Amino acid sequence: MFRLLSIKNYALIRELEMQFPEALTVITGETGAGKSIMLGALSLILGKRADTGVLMDKKKKCVVEGTFRIRDYQLESFFSSHDLDFDEQTIMRREISPSGRSRAFINDTPVRLDLMKALGDKLVNIHSQQETVTLNDSAFQLGVLDGYAGLNAEAAKFRKDFRIYKQKDRELSELKALEQKSAADLEYYNFQLEELDKAMLREGEQEELEGELDILANAEEIKQVLLELNLVLEEEEQSVSASLSGLIRRLSGLSGYSKELGDIYKRLDSAAIELSDIATEAGRLSEKSSLDPGRLAAVNERLDTLYQLQHKHRVQSVRELIDLRDSFRKKINSIGSLEKQIEDLEKETDRLYADLDKRAMEIRKRRKAAFPGFEDHVLSVVRQLGMPDAVFRVRHKALQELSHDGKDKIIFLFNANRGGEPKELNKVVSGGEMSRLMLAVKSLVSEHNLLPTIVFDEIDAGVSGDIADKMGRILERMAAKMQVIAITHLPQIAGKGEAHYKVYKETDQSQTYSGIRALTPEERVEEIAQLLSGENVTASAVQTARELLDIFKG
Repeated sequence: MFRLLSIKNYALIRELEMQFPEALTVITGETGAGKSIMLGALSLILGKRADTGVLMDKKKKCVVEGTFRIRDYQLESFFSSHDLDFDEQTIMRREISPSGRSRAFINDTPVRLDLMKALGDKLVNIHSQQETVTLNDSAFQLGVLDGYAGLNAEAAKFRKDFRIYKQKDRELSELKALEQKSAADLEYYNFQLEELDKAMLREGEQEELEGELDILANAEEIKQVLLELNLVLEEEEQSVSASLSGLIRRLSGLSGYSKELGDIYKRLDSAAIELSDIATEAGRLSEKSSLDPGRLAAVNERLDTLYQLQHKHRVQSVRELIDLRDSFRKKINSIGSLEKQIEDLEKETDRLYADLDKRAMEIRKRRKAAFPGFEDHVLSVVRQLGMPDAVFRVRHKALQELSHDGKDKIIFLFNANRGGEPKELNKVVSGGEMSRLMLAVKSLVSEHNLLPTIVFDEIDAGVSGDIADKMGRILERMAAKMQVIAITHLPQIAGKGEAHYKVYKETDQSQTYSGIRALTPEERVEEIAQLLSGENVTASAVQTARELLDIFKG
């Protein structure tokens, strides 16, 4: 239930606030006074996009805020699923800054505009004169029929599951396309993997081989140097080891004379031992160091293989070759699993389609069963509104393929004249007839409690007199079951409101702006009299206005 609307700095509105009762609220005012501006502001908190063009004062931000009582509308799950705080008194707010930035809030939590629209669609429906065009839309017609047939929940669940099915079907198509492409790639991947597997790659091998190659390539020189070192250190008569042995023996006898001599003796003795070890190791290595053409050729061949693979695959190391090999293996395994994935997904999509198809047929039965009652209801209302000979039918077209609405297409057929053949609305319905037909259709909303609040923007266009009175009575009956707000220029409708607001326009020294105020009982008499007689209010108009209000109150 819509409780309060607050608007600041929007178009011609400096600041205004409106409170709404649970019954019928009427809004009147001269053309151009700002009634449509007020609706535009309301649309902002229902998710409509906006820009800085809505700012009255370009230096200040625009703020539109609506308070809704949502206790009775089972919206807890909506709030929970979108991580919003649920409050029985929910506030929806839009802010448009001078820079053009737009912000949306639900209970002070910043939200995306599409989320605000999703909630707004559950709370308020605005019917404008332009919206009568939607009455020609098959999807709109089907939605109204589903509401009448009590199928809203089932239809919403069907659309949700249909989206899941379509997503799975797209995934299946993508997998099949990938399988076709992968079949061509598989031979290439297998060839590359076989070549890399055959290479028996080992991380660190290249560095080891490059080190061994250096030794093999310089084996003769290494052997010669090691032999000479061994000879100098131990093999010759005047070798370093022999010379040092004599000196060490002599120092041994002198080492006790001073600490310094003792230290020299110890160091020289250690050096002699180290030189002896070096001579032994040099001898051993010299025996091993010899030219091995076979091994040299093998190392060069292996390194050539590694270098060629790196050049071919444009990498810099064996590690990268190993990673590439593993990636080819994964791709091959992935291609191998595609067939199983496709098989599983085909089974799932077939199951989803079969379930949807079954449910679509069940929904069709309930839709068709609702046709007679729906047609009778619409006819009963339009006949009250001055079209006693009207004919209204719902034509059903069975679809062969599933759609998000099932397998049905609904088309409303209408003719307002006696003996006329009912045809599609855009071929036979005038503007005034469309307004009355739309009211008949929208009255179903209140009959079945499909929406908390509905706003009519001059639904009475093109009607007058007794028809206007009957239209007002229909709005009054609707308001007994839901909240109705009607912008009108007809006294017969204005007199039926429980609350009556007047939109007006004023001009100060610098600017024109719109305002709105709740009318007192006497002000209502004056306003309705003005609607009856125009700017020059007559005594008879005032008397008629009083009579209208007394009748309506009674």
